[in-house]
Amino acid sequence: MDWRKGGSSNNVEIDSGGGGGGRRFGGGRGMGLGTIVVLALIGWIFFKNPMALLDQGGIQPGAGGQTGVPAQVDPEQKDFVSAVLHSTEQSWGEIFREHGATYVEPKLHLFSGGVSTACGSASTAVGPFYCPGDQKVYLDVAFFQQLQDELHSSGDFARAYVIAHEVGHHVQKLTGVFDKVDQARRQGAPMDGADGLSVRQELQADCYAGVWANHSQQELNWLQPGDIESALNAASHIGDDTLQQQAQGRVRPDTFTHGTSAQRVKWFKTGFASGDMARCNTFAGEP
Repeated sequence: MDWRKGGSSNNVEIDSGGGGGGRRFGGGRGMGLGTIVVLALIGWIFFKNPMALLDQGGIQPGAGGQTGVPAQVDPEQKDFVSAVLHSTEQSWGEIFREHGATYVEPKLHLFSGGVSTACGSASTAVGPFYCPGDQKVYLDVAFFQQLQDELHSSGDFARAYVIAHEVGHHVQKLTGVFDKVDQARRQGAPMDGADGLSVRQELQADCYAGVWANHSQQELNWLQPGDIESALNAASHIGDDTLQQQAQGRVRPDTFTHGTSAQRVKWFKTGFASGDMARCNTFAGEP
């Protein structure tokens, strides 16, 4: 992925570690990577729905804890994140204009260790997430390095897919999907499970990531051989079924939150092949 072809976003924030900045939980880093458990943890942190995290304790409203340290961001890492975010701004800005709407650009907040958000305080273990309360994408600066070192997943486009998926949640917020799902959750609608709203919401964000990939490629022609495969490989390795089988030796569809490997690949490919967000209605029919 020749990401340097893209422009730079003005919406990347770097946590200063004070005031409204990051917070730690228990003083630890929160990810015990290095064993087979890593597969389950990566499944937990990848693209987690913040509403589910609120339910399950991953984001704690009003939580205390130690003040986070300033995020030390490698300049090239910041440039990469800025380039990908700028591309999402360009793509979704155009798509929204075509539909007679205005795209409100999200902020992307880089932090280290922990962070305080409008959704509450979150530790590094939460991983990349979107907070609808402040319309920001949150990303720990160590996350990409951990993907490379622990899971040997260092492809630029796989990393871009992470960002694009979270921006997909922002698109859901702007189009009202996010609030409708949250309302249904509060009214007792089933979230988890193979047919749950959480799975459908996550798969739509995967599809939106594919829509972005289509538009960005048309605009910049920046994808290189193997890039799409790297994103599909990432999607296939973080399906609920694959992660549960590897971590537990069995699959429990009633606990699914993100969809199977096949579903995640299918919906990313749907978005990429069509470039049409209307094709991303994961809430109709079988997910």
